[in-house]
Order: sequence, then structure tokens, then C-alpha cells
Amino acid sequence: MRIGAHVRDDDPLGAAADRGAEVVQFFLADPQGWKAPKPHPQTAELLASDIAVFIHSPYVLNVASLNNRIRIPSRKGVAQHAEAAKAVGAQGLVVHGGHVTKGEDPAEGFSNWRKLFERQAESGGFAVPILIENTAGGDNAMARRFDALKRLWDEVGDFGAGFCLDTCHAFAAGEDLVDIVERVKAITGRIDLVHLNSSRDEFGSSRDRHANIASGTIPSDQLVAVLAAADAPAVVETPDEGQAADIAFLREHVGR
Repeated sequence: MRIGAHVRDDDPLGAAADRGAEVVQFFLADPQGWKAPKPHPQTAELLASDIAVFIHSPYVLNVASLNNRIRIPSRKGVAQHAEAAKAVGAQGLVVHGGHVTKGEDPAEGFSNWRKLFERQAESGGFAVPILIENTAGGDNAMARRFDALKRLWDEVGDFGAGFCLDTCHAFAAGEDLVDIVERVKAITGRIDLVHLNSSRDEFGSSRDRHANIASGTIPSDQLVAVLAAADAPAVVETPDEGQAADIAFLREHVGR
């Protein structure tokens, strides 16, 4: 179990040293844009480092969408970011579960996720594991509620899809954290990465607003229990000024 943080992409190794992180996650392109990632200036150093690396795909990607102008570039974007993630030695690419819009059939969104993997399999698969992340809100989301997550995994599980568990998102979605690891693994069979975040809002708020462990609304003992049970690498996606304290707290209380 290794613990680290989501950091700015300009100097991930420097940020890791500042925070005492053993893992870093960062973007390789504008998280709100569609541009393809460019080679990272610290590529050689990242490959030579013992820091574990994960890459987060842009938020705009939505492979579940029924809109061709969103879905098609999203598929292309996942493949591009997976290749770029491999170039920096990343262990996986985190991709949000996405959604369909009001009035559309969620079954088509789940099917679109399957088509993503099917089409990529024709060219040898993705360059790194794709880690689907649960999301906080939206009635038509593919990975908010766990009944939807089960339907999603019925489509993608056979392709070796990975899973990233975000504690703030689950809390906001109204999913109890007390037994969440067991419930996730009963569906996916795996947890590859934990986004260990507290929340600024109350349980079931549907609001995706992360908080540091000391100031958030999620009981810290529940966060520690999730990390211990998941037995997977973890990154805190919390406000920068509290990340070092978050990492130190988790190390102390998980017994590392």
C-alpha cells in the first residue's frame, strides 16, 4: 500500500518530495479540454523514479455519451491518454464513468463503454489499464450508484477494466463507506486505486467538493478503514496546503 497525492503536472517529482508522497497522480493535458497530451518534460526522471504514477484523463471525456460529437472524441482521447500514460511509466489511467442525458436510455451508455473496450481490443488493447472512477452526482450516471456500477461491470468486466474508488464521490452519492470496499469488490472483483478524499458537504449531497481529512465531513476513522480494507495505492485529491498532513495522518493510522 503506497500513499500519495494528485499534484500539478509541471513538477510531479518535486511535489512528491514536498508532500512525502510515494504515489503521484496528475494530468497530461488540460483537464477541461480536448487537446492530445504532449510528451512530459520529466519523462526520463519519472521512469527512473521509484514513485508510482497514475494519470487522470480530462474531465470532458464521456465515453458513455449518446452524442457522437462527445463520444467519438472521448474514445480517441482515452486511447491517446493511455499511450501518454505508458510513456511516463504510469500504472493506470483514471477515467470518470460518465453519463447519458435526461430522457436517454442508460443501457445505451453502458453499451458504449463496452464498445470502447471492444474496439480497442481490435488494435491490441489499451497501453495501460483503464481505471473507471465512481462519480458523485447525476441521475443518469454510469458509476454513481452501485446498482448502475453492477450494470456497467456486466459490460466491461470481461475486458479487464480496473476500478478507482473515490471516497468523497461515494459519500456524496449516498453510498455508505462502512462496508464499501466489500460491496465494490463484490461487483468489480478489484480496487486498483483509491482517491482518499473527505468532503465539504453532507452525506448524499451529490456535490463533488473535496476536503482535507481534518476539515471534512467524513469521519476520519471511516477513511482509514476504507484504505486499510482496499489494500491498494491511494492518492489524496485534497487542497494542496493540507496534502502533506493528509498523507502523514493516513500513514500513521493505517499502520505503515
